[in-house]
Amino acid sequence: MKVLILNGSPRLHGCTARALEEVSKTLNEEGIETETIVVGNKDIRGCIACHTCSKSGRCIFDDIVNEVALKFEKADGIIIGSPVYYAGSNGTIISLLDRLFYSTRFDKTMKVGAAVLSSRRAGSTSAMDEINKYFTISNMPIVSSSYFNEVHGFNAKDVEKDKEGLETMRNLGRNMAFMIKAIKLGKEKYGLPKIERHEFTSFSDGL
Repeated sequence: MKVLILNGSPRLHGCTARALEEVSKTLNEEGIETETIVVGNKDIRGCIACHTCSKSGRCIFDDIVNEVALKFEKADGIIIGSPVYYAGSNGTIISLLDRLFYSTRFDKTMKVGAAVLSSRRAGSTSAMDEINKYFTISNMPIVSSSYFNEVHGFNAKDVEKDKEGLETMRNLGRNMAFMIKAIKLGKEKYGLPKIERHEFTSFSDGL
């Protein structure tokens, strides 16, 4: 069982990294393997809706997005970490997520997802909503914690003082581990839920 962790911050040892480190450590203690990839310092352009991926199964821009896609397909869960800019997520991580979720055709049903945000003071809950939408459109359960999945501080030293935030990260890790294990048992006993994919309503008739 494995969780893929994406750090959308350009700072290798910043607030977001410290939060993700706490979740990763807890997951490991619960018997879940983790892999963290820093993507916030990469040059990642946005989706251009060229639809090439619908034929090839991969994004036309052959960069780290396609590398992440291969790891995401094999993972049981994914954590998206991002600093908060103007009450929203880092633009780099959003560009990656747009292309990652749009270009990949593998079934994401019951892979679990979680957003982790870091902010100096505010705006983290709206950024969390932004990331969670990628999960809700993909049949992916969202992992919650004992508070919003966020830490606060201007730098990593500040996050060390956010005892509640770090506690929230540990609880998130335990909840995610439990969900992954429970879903694994459920799949073995009952299989995945049936997903209907026959309708595509675009209102092209003008009604």
